[in-house]
Amino acid sequence: MSVAFTKEESAETASETLLPDRPISPHPNLVTEAGLQALQKQLAEARKAYEAAQTIDDVNEKRRQSAAPLRDARYLTERLRTAQLVPDPASTDTVAFGSTVTFSRADGRVQTYRIVGEDEADPKAGTISFVSPVARSLMGKAVGDVVGSGAQEVEILSIA
Repeated sequence: MSVAFTKEESAETASETLLPDRPISPHPNLVTEAGLQALQKQLAEARKAYEAAQTIDDVNEKRRQSAAPLRDARYLTERLRTAQLVPDPASTDTVAFGSTVTFSRADGRVQTYRIVGEDEADPKAGTISFVSPVARSLMGKAVGDVVGSGAQEVEILSIA
């Protein structure tokens, strides 16, 4: 029987409503206070979007509109469950999780980034993940230290 004569969803609609889960990082889920609050806000938004989708009368459209918020809610719930809140660093002597580091690159560029959790990292906004190569090379280092090699060398100018 043709799908046109049934109330069952089409194969295309079914594939749109079965979104794969967002991958969970194997690294510890370290978060700053701001990162924890952002996860909570995102979860509330995903739940709100899911609830809004549940008001749609057409079953196929309801499933389609529910898929992304439902997937996001599962991901965010897990990230909040495993979140490890890290307080701001007590010292600016060495680079640590939560530090804001200014460094110069071998090509003369000066950059400033705050080292944060994976979910809150946004290089365009001045934050990088603690598991990024640059952050890993900076951790535990002090002002004046040079890390990396060749064209990838960076010198730490300040830690806040």
